[in-house]
Amino acid sequence: MKAFSIHLLVVLATSVKAKDQGSFAVLHFNNEGGQFSAEGRMDPITSPGSVSTHSHGIMGGSNFNLTVDNEQLLTSKCTNTKINNDKSNYWVPGLWFQSPVNGTFKKVPLFYMNVYYKFDATNDEIKAFPPGLKMVSGDASKRSPPATGGLQLDPSQGEIQAVQWTCPTQDSNANRYPTNSDGTKAGLQDPTNKGSGAGFPIVNCDGYASPLRQDIHMPSCYNPDAGLDGYQSNMVFPTATSGGKADCPEGWTHLPHLFYEVYYDTLKFENDWDQDGQNQPFVLSNGDRTGYSSHADFISGWDTETLQTIIDGCNAGDAGMDTCPEIIGGVNNDNTCQIASAFPDPTEDWITDLPGNNPLSGWGV
Repeated sequence: MKAFSIHLLVVLATSVKAKDQGSFAVLHFNNEGGQFSAEGRMDPITSPGSVSTHSHGIMGGSNFNLTVDNEQLLTSKCTNTKINNDKSNYWVPGLWFQSPVNGTFKKVPLFYMNVYYKFDATNDEIKAFPPGLKMVSGDASKRSPPATGGLQLDPSQGEIQAVQWTCPTQDSNANRYPTNSDGTKAGLQDPTNKGSGAGFPIVNCDGYASPLRQDIHMPSCYNPDAGLDGYQSNMVFPTATSGGKADCPEGWTHLPHLFYEVYYDTLKFENDWDQDGQNQPFVLSNGDRTGYSSHADFISGWDTETLQTIIDGCNAGDAGMDTCPEIIGGVNNDNTCQIASAFPDPTEDWITDLPGNNPLSGWGV
């Protein structure tokens, strides 16, 4: 009996640490129509305490500011995530439409945003984010084409490609990218997904309730030695092992794999540009006309017990994390939690220069 009990404990311990099959739960947000919780030139990770070089759209906890340290987000008065105990901040660069007539810019409104919390198959134990953890994915300075238009998230297979653009269309056979593009004058087609690729697509993304979408995968292996603030080296993607699993380096902590989906209301501009099979009118707030510099930031403001409960016991999928059973702290049904912007974007409909006077770069410049 004693031997059986010891064996049972070993089996239970192993089952907690290893995850044989992946699961996920989508985090939804409440937001005012067409808006993030805050928009402006703020980035407490890469530009702490000062104005950011380019504008961002920010979601999450109300304690977002020019500097964010340690457990600061945990005391936020509100959040626009659907989970009350998630006071984290999630942000991406803004998207702008450039008029082909006179070159002026108009902000593209947010359609909606989701963040997938993916608990991927692994031999590791997946743990909750430590409060104050800062991470970045993508490269804001990138203008050259990546090695592939497809995703590549395994460090053992070469250069990481964690960002894409997805373009749902009513015509499923529409070419989102020029045939045989090498990425120097237009984007690159994902070889396994006709609807996605690297860089901005060249067609109008007119899918039902699914306009142009920015996709960013975040790394999920945390190096405690690099620290919460060491965003340039504290995170990597896990390496594929056997049985469809991926593991973190020894001594690192395996965290949830975040996947940002950001839909922009590009259909508002469908009659304002001509589809010539080569050019497109959108530009990121850093001046990038290619879309290769898509990137995302995250600072954890999670109550760790709440997130760990979700990791261990919720596979809600697309139904949403807010449908998980017995959410500690409850669900946020309607608070949009607007955040004051220290350096807000211009309020004019059309502007002659991007916020921060970022010059255009990339295709067609």
